[in-house]
Amino acid sequence: MSPGRKHSRSTVRLRYLVRELSRQGRTGGFLEIYRIVLLVIAAVAIDFAFPMSSTPDLPPIQAEVVASEDVIAPVTFPVYKSVAELTQERNEAASAVSPIFVFRPEISDSSVVSADAFFAAIDEAVADATQDIERQTAVLEVLDRYAIPVSEDQASVLAAPVTRSAFASAMGRAFRGLLPDGVASNRDLGSVAAGSIILRRDTVETLVARESLPTLQQFWEEALALAPSEISGDARQVYQTLLIHFSGPTIVPDRQATEAAQDQARQAVNRVKYEVLEGEFIVRAHERVGQEEVDRLNALAAHLGQSDGIAWDARFGGVLFNLLLLVIFGLVLRYFRAEIYDSTPSVTLIWILLLAVAGGAALIVRSGWSPLLIPIAFAALTIATLYDGLLALIAVFVLVGLIMARPPLSGMTAIYPAIVGGAAAALSGRVVRRRAHTWAFAAVIALAYVLAVSSLGLITRQGFGWVVQGAFWGTLNAIGCTLLATGILPLAESFTRITTDQTLLEFADLNRPALRRLSLEAPGTYAHSINVANLAEAAARAIDADALLVRVGVYYHDIGKVKKPQFFVENQPRGRNPHDKLKPSTSASIVREHVKDGLELAEEERLPDQVKAFISEHHGTQRISFFWEKAMELEPDAELDPNDFRYPGPMPQSKETAIALLADSVESAARVLQDPTPESIKELVDRIVTYKMDEGQLGETPLTLQDVTGIKEQFVKVLSSMYHHRLDYPLQNQQSPRSVDSPVPGAQ
Repeated sequence: MSPGRKHSRSTVRLRYLVRELSRQGRTGGFLEIYRIVLLVIAAVAIDFAFPMSSTPDLPPIQAEVVASEDVIAPVTFPVYKSVAELTQERNEAASAVSPIFVFRPEISDSSVVSADAFFAAIDEAVADATQDIERQTAVLEVLDRYAIPVSEDQASVLAAPVTRSAFASAMGRAFRGLLPDGVASNRDLGSVAAGSIILRRDTVETLVARESLPTLQQFWEEALALAPSEISGDARQVYQTLLIHFSGPTIVPDRQATEAAQDQARQAVNRVKYEVLEGEFIVRAHERVGQEEVDRLNALAAHLGQSDGIAWDARFGGVLFNLLLLVIFGLVLRYFRAEIYDSTPSVTLIWILLLAVAGGAALIVRSGWSPLLIPIAFAALTIATLYDGLLALIAVFVLVGLIMARPPLSGMTAIYPAIVGGAAAALSGRVVRRRAHTWAFAAVIALAYVLAVSSLGLITRQGFGWVVQGAFWGTLNAIGCTLLATGILPLAESFTRITTDQTLLEFADLNRPALRRLSLEAPGTYAHSINVANLAEAAARAIDADALLVRVGVYYHDIGKVKKPQFFVENQPRGRNPHDKLKPSTSASIVREHVKDGLELAEEERLPDQVKAFISEHHGTQRISFFWEKAMELEPDAELDPNDFRYPGPMPQSKETAIALLADSVESAARVLQDPTPESIKELVDRIVTYKMDEGQLGETPLTLQDVTGIKEQFVKVLSSMYHHRLDYPLQNQQSPRSVDSPVPGAQ
């Protein structure tokens, strides 16, 4: 390559680097602003979520304990009735309201008109009848039309004109003479609990004793008494039936007006139970505190917090208080968990968790529920499972500081169980590794709450019932937080692109479709992957890397070989190598493609990004030395592109993928080692690792020299145990150190 072309490429790379740094600078500035905005929003939202955030610092006093100091009312303030007391008094006030009845004189007129129309209809029906049977039939038709239950024999009474005239005259006198005085139905009066009613005639209201009101029953009796003597026997029974049918109450209840009066009585009940005067003792030192004293103290806190509307100075103090705690947590992330701080999804998720727990606590405070239900364990479990237990423990203390500084939650009965339960969730999040063990989470957290409540009960000398109640709420909280965290974890993993141990264990199942296909279609590659996984896992444990991630990643690192398994030596029958008939460049292309094919299969299998990294990074950008050298031998004068004989990369970016790269090469080389003694294995491992380091393949990983030494020691130990009973095999094409990544044509 000419010097001019080299200079040109260097210039292009320099310009690209400058642009990339500039872009990252702009992105970093934007993300920093984003984090600050989240922090301020959280500080403000948490303070305004709680109703008591602006109350002064009053001593936390609980019922049935001895007060340690005097509490004197600084101002005159009201003590309000409880909800139960206020509801009872309002119901009593409503029941004392006399029901309102209204006089309806038009009903008597309607009764007269209806009765006259009935008799006129009978007169018309029998007018053309010449015989008794015809007249009786006509009367029955009218009675049926009016739905009046009279028998055929009784209908003959109405067929007689004299009797009808007597009926009409008597009923008219009764309707006009008795109904206008006012008549109420027995049913309406029976529903009245009060001893009197309010009777409204036009615009005049009169308080009337319920027993003094005439009823329909009395009206019917008086109307029968006023009937002429000729109305007797069957005629009297028919007359009574007609009276009942055509008469109605003229005094009826006004339910809408009654309900309005009762509502007015309810609202008139005073909400104030009594007032505590300025300078009056609320609590005396060294005396037992009762529920009344606690109610007074709570009333004082509420009064001081609401007396001047929104206390903006107190609000500002609350926001500043929250801000300081959140800044401390943010600095912990920045300086001790930089990878989380630099991840926008992770920062956003933690922000959502903090707000969710604070919002739940505010809801619990406003609803008057037990503070043992505050879901701190939910945030602790989620953070511990996604990240680590120490960060979750710090988050617990920050949440306790943010939430428990509110006066309703400032007592030890709220703070201590929250700390213990949250710590149990944080520390158990990394211990329980399978989703099937969800109830183990709940049991650990519930036990922590039970022990915390029990210890508090002994310290404060609370009764057994108090401890049982607290244990119940704590256990309920533990179960709810565990189920909620378990349910939200898959979404959190997808959002943050973090893979938890539970997910890795699911992908470690050798019966998954991709691994089962690998074992059937490329059994040599499958066996190689299992061996490399054992080797890499031991090395990962030695340097405190993620051993589970290494094992799972190595399981899948060569799945791309299933598309063309016969082109890789571990799957070839002895003496048959299809590369012998191909050009070196073609062979190199096929070998390179197993990385691309593996990534495509990983997408189909929906492998996590951390596992996909093993597929793309387990060869780094190594040269496919065997085919490169073969091409140079066949065409010494040809201008070959080195990139055609290199893996696409990138180079390993983590300790875990670096271990996979080394283990992959070491295991392949050890399989063809002629004399696998501990000394020869150690020499092989040193040679391969040194070669990878000299090539720069480990230059972008966080591995230290101490880590490399630990990895090599574990490689030697595991390989020695694997091969110390192996029979000698013929040496096949042993390569020089510069091509040890491919000890047999097509092996890698």
